[in-house]
Amino acid sequence: MTGIISYGAYIPYWRLQRSTLASALGSKGAKGVRAVASFDEDTTSMGVEASRIALRGVSEKYSPQSLWFATAEPGYLDKTNANAIHAALSLNTSVNAFDCLGSVRSGVAAVHAAAGGNSMAVLSDIRTGLPGGNDESMGGDGAASFCFGTENVIAELLSTGTSTSEFVDRWRTPGEKASKQWEERFGEYAYAPLVAVAFNEALEKANLTAADISHSIFSGLHTRAVKAAPQSCGINLDTLRDDFAATLGNSGTAHWGVMLANVLDTAQPNEVIAIVVLADGVNVILLRTTDAIVAHQKQQDSSLTVQAQIAAGRNDLSYAQFLTWRGFLHREPPRRPEPDRPAGPPSLRTAAWKYGLYGSRDESGFIYLPPSRVSLQSGSIDKMEMVRMADIRATIATYTVDHLAFSMSPPVVAAVIDFDGGGRFQCELTDVDPATVKIGDRVEMSFRRLYTQDGIHNYFWKAKPVRTGVK
Repeated sequence: MTGIISYGAYIPYWRLQRSTLASALGSKGAKGVRAVASFDEDTTSMGVEASRIALRGVSEKYSPQSLWFATAEPGYLDKTNANAIHAALSLNTSVNAFDCLGSVRSGVAAVHAAAGGNSMAVLSDIRTGLPGGNDESMGGDGAASFCFGTENVIAELLSTGTSTSEFVDRWRTPGEKASKQWEERFGEYAYAPLVAVAFNEALEKANLTAADISHSIFSGLHTRAVKAAPQSCGINLDTLRDDFAATLGNSGTAHWGVMLANVLDTAQPNEVIAIVVLADGVNVILLRTTDAIVAHQKQQDSSLTVQAQIAAGRNDLSYAQFLTWRGFLHREPPRRPEPDRPAGPPSLRTAAWKYGLYGSRDESGFIYLPPSRVSLQSGSIDKMEMVRMADIRATIATYTVDHLAFSMSPPVVAAVIDFDGGGRFQCELTDVDPATVKIGDRVEMSFRRLYTQDGIHNYFWKAKPVRTGVK
């Protein structure tokens, strides 16, 4: 039996209230909020965070054959984005890393590829529209990650269905910041006949009927077509699950993955989950939960469920800050030198530190950050044990708030943190209110994009407060 053995979803900390957006533009706005990736996040970093959550639910022996990364908003072209995720997760060099890029449908491709063996599918997206547009207001940012395997399966893959058709619904040429869309009635007309074909194909393969569906997930960027699709499938409308339109927005490539993670957070054994994705055609995936899902839910950190992450968000992001982070508003930077371009040779030499956050531990148990070859205790050379610190929590020993340091979102909060079990590290704090930081606060590590210079993203680790509830 092949299926999902673990999963994780990542919801950014920040929210933009749609009323704030409407007030700034003097227009009538929709209700609710949209999730917003911070200035130091991109689709790669969010994919890392979702995958770290997913890997918490597998055994230490689990090693994926491949990692498939899907996004419509890649950090790089001509360079494999999945490699950075691979490095941040400290996967073995024998594990393949591949990109599926450019469209919302690429998320389905990544899952199809990962489901073919013990592999991972990582779905991530940042949705941006022109100021005042529907994509800006109703879009959202997020990521989801799924580990596939044949042991301890929590959701068995039953069947798939597909209906592909070429038509111009939504498009964005390389280099453009926002998508364009054809008139909505045309898109609804084009998608309507494809939905039933793909859905019925999946049901027939699995020897099921629409009445057997326990949870229904419908996703796509064409709102009218998505709303009309459930009736075309003939399902019980009570099985429809939250699409997070009011609390997160539509996260494009990752959206159905986030919705699936939310269903798996509370699903019971032997329930059938139908996933219908409308994107340049229609793809249907049918899953059935197993008895193993109960044990998986019990071991899961309750603060990492989709609903808990939604509750822990901060919803006072200003529209000016949002536009700055998205690159629509170019503001005067601090009177400080811009950072240097990350260099290839030192990044390669220190990859274990830069991407995996590995320290070194000498014979006495002292941990060095960054890793050192020489022990200060005994003077021994190259007798260190490499220790991964990325998944260890820490406590703030001291901190400072710097209003002059270079940052897209000043002020910078720099802190010295002490890891549980040893190791002291100086780093930036992220997803934090400078006015509420205090010595003794508990933090955890988060993979971030520090800055971009000359087209090179400088990825590294920051610390963020441990999520404990609504702010």
